[in-house]
Amino acid sequence: MKCLPFNVGSLKSIAALFLLNFVNAGLADTIAGHTARPQTAGNVTSSFYGIPPDTTGMSDLTSVELAKKMVPGWNVGNSLDAIGGETAWGNPLITQRLIDSVKAAGFKAIRIPVAWSNFSDTSSYTIKTEWLNRVKEVVDYVLHDSLYAIINIHWDGGWIQPTYAMQGYVNNRLAVMWDQIAVHFRDYGNHLLFAGTNEVMVEGNYGPPNKEYCAVQNSYNQTFVTTVRSTGGRNAYRYLVVQGFNTNIDYTVSCFTAPEDETENRLMVEVHYYDPYNFSINTQDNITQWGKYVTDPSKAETWANEPYADNQFLKMRKKFIDQGYGVILGEYGAISRLNLGSDELNAEHAGFRLYYDAYITASIISRGLVPFYWDNGYTGNHGLGLFNRSTGAQVYPDIINAIMLAADTSEVISGIPDDIVNLENLRLYPNPVHEEINLEVYATSVDYCQLYNANGQMIKTLNVLQGMNTFSVKDLKTGLYFMRYSTPSGVAVQKFLKE
Repeated sequence: MKCLPFNVGSLKSIAALFLLNFVNAGLADTIAGHTARPQTAGNVTSSFYGIPPDTTGMSDLTSVELAKKMVPGWNVGNSLDAIGGETAWGNPLITQRLIDSVKAAGFKAIRIPVAWSNFSDTSSYTIKTEWLNRVKEVVDYVLHDSLYAIINIHWDGGWIQPTYAMQGYVNNRLAVMWDQIAVHFRDYGNHLLFAGTNEVMVEGNYGPPNKEYCAVQNSYNQTFVTTVRSTGGRNAYRYLVVQGFNTNIDYTVSCFTAPEDETENRLMVEVHYYDPYNFSINTQDNITQWGKYVTDPSKAETWANEPYADNQFLKMRKKFIDQGYGVILGEYGAISRLNLGSDELNAEHAGFRLYYDAYITASIISRGLVPFYWDNGYTGNHGLGLFNRSTGAQVYPDIINAIMLAADTSEVISGIPDDIVNLENLRLYPNPVHEEINLEVYATSVDYCQLYNANGQMIKTLNVLQGMNTFSVKDLKTGLYFMRYSTPSGVAVQKFLKE
């Protein structure tokens, strides 16, 4: 077995760098004892529960602007989305203590996946009041800490199938359920977002969607938006998140049609990222290495490395962010592998896992998307948990720190111009640095590159060319430094630590 050319600590340093079609469908006869709204092709009428719009506590930021305030995000997964109840999948009840710990770690937003099929009446899809209130309690934990919260309708048994055969049934049920959810949370301000669905796909079919699947999935997004808006109040202005097909980036780019929305600039698009699957979340495969620092090709995939990831997130920026839609990267992460046969092998994978999480986080953020790390609460072998759900303690502080360092791309201090952060064509590593630092330049040219110290004083101008540039930092004292670049695509400021 080949050994890593550097230790796990070095990998930690490197890691630290880096949607219109409607549906003919009759709704259920009753909703919690009330006459249900009629629905006709191409139209969903106003909600029975609708009230006048209310702007109180609602932001005037665009969805793209709001998204910047949510970086980075975290999922409290496998809890409220657990079929059979909050603790059915092995996690304890969500507590204020846990949410406080997530806030203290530096996360700005929490995605709360929810399985809503906890019905008191399965024929009318009436959600139990106690379940609505429990979800409200968890939302309150998040808002108590001044964080952003997203609640959705999660997998929940796979009833949201995007086929013509299921379209009427699903649109009916979505409208009935979202009417109840939206009304229950209508009085919340802009720190609460709604997300319509989750990973909608034809069960068992992971291939590219056909026209039918795309059209039906787009109709589900429209039903969600129309239903929530029709409840009025603050929901008339709430930020709403709609999903691409199976939240797959390529499928979203190719077949997503944005729903019509009577409120401008309040829609976000959601995708997920688990590439390459065998490294990130496939528990049946021992692919343990990823990226440019692979030392044993037999342990790595030959695709979905750094340039691939960068290009995927760039697709979302060009297709959606540049057109005025904020983008949520609702789930990503890589599982732990703790039973590889030796401490050395476990440590080797831990280094690559850390590098993957750090690089993917930085790549997501640098292209304007909001990363939400998927934490399923399990911190053992094949787990994605970062925190102890009972105590709130950080189980993987290195990964959390790497996420935070990747998120902190805008710390510009007095003396350094407050420039646009645009790091698409530049990569600086390792960070922290000891003796030499590398600057990869993909831009056709760099007009200038300046080095500043923590006091905002320019130390020197560096000669930078396209390709790889390596600089000695032996003469720098321990501390914080800034690189300021100007390229044809914009100006960027990036910080690094000299150890």
